[in-house]
Amino acid sequence: MKILKPREVSAVLNVTVRTLQKWDREGKLKASRTPTNQRYYTQEQINEYLGKKNRISDKIVIYCRVSSNGQKADLQSQIEFLRQYANAKGYIVDEIITDIGSGLNYKRKKWNDLIERIQEKRISKVIVSHKDRFIRFGYEWFEKFVESCGCTIEVVKNEVTSPQEEMIQDLVSVIHYFSCRIYGLRKYKTKISEDKEL
Repeated sequence: MKILKPREVSAVLNVTVRTLQKWDREGKLKASRTPTNQRYYTQEQINEYLGKKNRISDKIVIYCRVSSNGQKADLQSQIEFLRQYANAKGYIVDEIITDIGSGLNYKRKKWNDLIERIQEKRISKVIVSHKDRFIRFGYEWFEKFVESCGCTIEVVKNEVTSPQEEMIQDLVSVIHYFSCRIYGLRKYKTKISEDKEL
């Protein structure tokens, strides 16, 4: 049985010795003690911890998104539709994430949190109504990335569209996104006109 000192374990787990002491107190990773009260760990113990850490979760999440606050009724429709779908499939849904923001916006807080949790292997399946509810551009890249983390995106309404229809939908989304940004700047028009430095 190989014995490891705290500094050796900290290097393996990429955490500080202080973090290991905290984990020992909390019971997250209990250390054994020598007769002189020095902490030590066994290799088997570290292997078991790493196995638990790298285990993929079986958590299922529903993700619903609309572009603006005026579409909250559509958000509720998505939630109900996906709940019924999950029930019909026999899935036990652990969480429903609702988001308001453009599908072109990669800075959506809840979406980024979801991606981070997928990367940490804390989610096994994400259910969405349409591909563009998850992300407007680059869906295929994100799908591959998510799969590399042991998670799948289940698209319920996977519409088959021609390349021309898909391009038109993308162009409309881009125009809508930028027109909303320009419209949002109007509230600053008075402030800008009164500012003598501009």
